[in-house]
Amino acid sequence: AEREQFLDLARQANTPGWWHRYADLLPSWFETYLGLEQAASVIRSYEIQFVPGLLQTRDYARAVTMLGHTDPVEVERRVELRVQRQALLTRADPAMLWTVIDEAALRRQLLRPEQSRAQITHLIEMNELPHVSLQVAPLANGGHAAAGGPFAILRFAEPDVPDIVYLEQLTSAVYMDKRSDLEHYAVVMNRLCAQVEQPDRTEEILTRIRAEI
Repeated sequence: AEREQFLDLARQANTPGWWHRYADLLPSWFETYLGLEQAASVIRSYEIQFVPGLLQTRDYARAVTMLGHTDPVEVERRVELRVQRQALLTRADPAMLWTVIDEAALRRQLLRPEQSRAQITHLIEMNELPHVSLQVAPLANGGHAAAGGPFAILRFAEPDVPDIVYLEQLTSAVYMDKRSDLEHYAVVMNRLCAQVEQPDRTEEILTRIRAEI
């Protein structure tokens, strides 16, 4: 039974992920992240500029993509890639997503007002899922523990696989798995979650922001 389990894991490791058909669009450092993201059981993140990719509507994803790309065909393929990533939140064994979004990202005007309101409505609906928890870092609160910028912490179901801290840059990414780094970012994330608005206020805050758009 153990042999068969290991053989099954080996077969899975050698099977290209669904994202490989977008390989011509992806730098190798981000392709690595997609594989880790799909395998993660818990994803904790902080976002300061944009709504997290796993929670973007198609219109929002398209607007963000067009900030750096102009070819219509490529833009649509990139949007489709982002939407397919989101399937990990609706599959039979969904990943747990716990994210803090800066209020500035929610108020940044990338879309027409009706599209922005639709994005906020989508966040409200996703926040109702039992495995999704959203918190808002209000502008009025000033500084907080995550002043260094956005990051993600990926945790895996396998006990022998260490957590990964992911820091994305313009042309590369940093993957951290040293215990000292993991402990530092875990402390920062926990402090951040304690300093910002608590999850039971998220719907109220999002509803207010939607009404003001």
